[in-house]
Amino acid sequence: MASSDTDKALLCVGAVTGVRGLKGEVRIKSFTGDPKAIGDYGALFDETGTKAYRLKVTGLVKGMVMARFEGVNDRDAAEGLKGLTLFVPRDALPEAGEDEFYHADLVGLAVELVDGEVLGTVQEVHDYGAGAGLEISGGVRGTVMVPFTRAVVPMVDIAGRRMIVDPPPGLLEPGQPEGPEDAERDQKGRT
Repeated sequence: MASSDTDKALLCVGAVTGVRGLKGEVRIKSFTGDPKAIGDYGALFDETGTKAYRLKVTGLVKGMVMARFEGVNDRDAAEGLKGLTLFVPRDALPEAGEDEFYHADLVGLAVELVDGEVLGTVQEVHDYGAGAGLEISGGVRGTVMVPFTRAVVPMVDIAGRRMIVDPPPGLLEPGQPEGPEDAERDQKGRT
């Protein structure tokens, strides 16, 4: 496979959320399938890709990865890492399996409906725990959200940089405008 800008891109795999103890251990919110795998990709980078970090995973507590960064040996140094977002080069990750996709690979794909109408471009992939949803904008319908399921998105062509959406009836229909009574009720609820 030829190298591309996508292969060289940095993908976010986690973020330092806090410290633990006095000897430099940190808490990391991992975005990898297996949270502990954040320590398996070699060097991790800041968002610019210029500063490299090496870490050793020491455990998993309440869904948070506990780790030690090379050269960080006290709480003060660990505090300085809070808020650090961690990235790996795209080509450091294993190939996605069949019908599996990295969110970053979906962003930027052109989106069409099955009838050929251009829906727009994938702007973001959201996953709040109930399954992934695609935020699509740039088409005549404005910004729309669609669930990222095989039924709604039957075709994803990463190499061709496009996908097809087959929405169920009503999914892309605009919401009903609020009536005066709804606006009045909302206003009272805010005071």
